[in-house]
Amino acid sequence: MSDVLITAARVLTGPGGQHVEDGAVLVRAGTITAVGPRSAVEAVAPDGVARQDFGDATVLPGLIDCHTHLAFDASSDPVTALQDTDDEALLNGMAERARQLLGTGVTTVRDLGDRNGLALRLRDTIAEGAVPGPRILSAATPVTSPGGHCWFFGGEVEGADAIRALVRRNVEAGADVIKVMATGGGLTRGGPAIWQNQFSQDELRLVVEEARRAGLPVAVHAHGTAGIEAAVAAGVSTIEHCTWMAEDGGFDLREELVDKIKAAGIHVCTATSPNWRAFADRVGHERAEQLFTSMRWMAKLGVPMVAGTDAGVTRAVFDKFVNSLEFYQYLGIPLAKIIDMATVDAARALGIGSETGRLAEGYRADVLVVDGNPLDDLDALRRVSLVMAGGRPFRS
Repeated sequence: MSDVLITAARVLTGPGGQHVEDGAVLVRAGTITAVGPRSAVEAVAPDGVARQDFGDATVLPGLIDCHTHLAFDASSDPVTALQDTDDEALLNGMAERARQLLGTGVTTVRDLGDRNGLALRLRDTIAEGAVPGPRILSAATPVTSPGGHCWFFGGEVEGADAIRALVRRNVEAGADVIKVMATGGGLTRGGPAIWQNQFSQDELRLVVEEARRAGLPVAVHAHGTAGIEAAVAAGVSTIEHCTWMAEDGGFDLREELVDKIKAAGIHVCTATSPNWRAFADRVGHERAEQLFTSMRWMAKLGVPMVAGTDAGVTRAVFDKFVNSLEFYQYLGIPLAKIIDMATVDAARALGIGSETGRLAEGYRADVLVVDGNPLDDLDALRRVSLVMAGGRPFRS
C-alpha cells in the first residue's frame, strides 16, 4: 500500500455532484485520512509523503459494479465455455477479468453466482494482494430450482430443507450475499421461461430468513412481475433486472408495487449490458424500447437504482462499464445521479456504505482519477489516470 497525496482540479466529496475545486486526497496505510481543499490537506500531510498531481482531472470514489459473473467469459456461448473449462483454468480466466474491471476504475464488484466457490477463492487472493483486482462480494452458489436458471452452477434445490441447507453451505463457505433465482432467465436453455416463477413467496422468504440469521443480504434475480411481487413480499435486499415481464410477452407495470419497493428500501440493479445499444439491433428497436421504457418508468417514479453490467453473459464484456452508465443517461437520469448509482448509492445498496463509495476520512482508499470532468461528460470516466483499490495503486 502507498502513502500518497493526490491533487487535482476537482475532488468529488459527496452525493449529488458535491465537489471541491483545487482539491486533494491524502491516503495512508490503505485508508483515506484527509479530503478537501488542496491547501487544507497539504497542511496535515506528513513531510516527505509522495505526491501525485493530476492537473485538470477529477478524483472520485472507485466505481462499483453491482452485478457481475466472473466465471463467464462474455463469449457468444458463455455457458458452454464454463462447462468445458476446469476449475483452475476458470479461476485464471476470472482473475484476468477482475484485472480488466480494475483497469477501468471498478474497485468493488458483486459477483452473483459462480461454480465451486471460485469467486470466494479469487476474492481472498485479491484481498491478500497476491493478484490485482477489485474487492469482490461473492454470492457463491446461487439458489435455483431443479433445471432452473443457472442450474449448472450447482445450486439446484427443491423443498424447504434443501433451500435452507444450500444457504447455510454458502454462509459457511464465506459468502458475502445470497443470490436466488426467483424467475427464469434467457441464458439457460430449456429452463423456465424468463417471466416464470421458480419459487413461491414462502420459499423466497425462507431464503431471506436463513440469510438474515447470518447477517447477509439477499439479491434476487427477477424478470417477471409475479416474481418481483413475491421477492418484495419476502423482504429481499436488491432486485436484479426487474424488467416487469408478463406471461403474454408484454409488460405488467404496477405502480403500487413500486411504492412497496421504495417503502422497503429495496434497491434495483437493472444489470444493463455494456452492449445495450446492439441489443436493439438484435431484438428489434420496438421491443427494445418497450424494455427500456419500463426502466425509464422506474427511474421517474424514484425507484432506488444502482449500476451493474451483468458482465460475463453474452457480449457483456468486463472493460466497458461506462457503456452501461450511458444507458442511464439515455433514460434521462442526470450525470451526478448516475455517478452516485455507481459509487455512494451502490455501496449503500450492498451494505458497505460505511466503508466505501465516498471520498471521506476513515474510508477505504478506493480512488479513481480521470482526465476531465465526468459531471459534464461521462466519457471522462474512460480516461483513467489512476486506480487505487484499498490503497493499492493499479499498474496495467
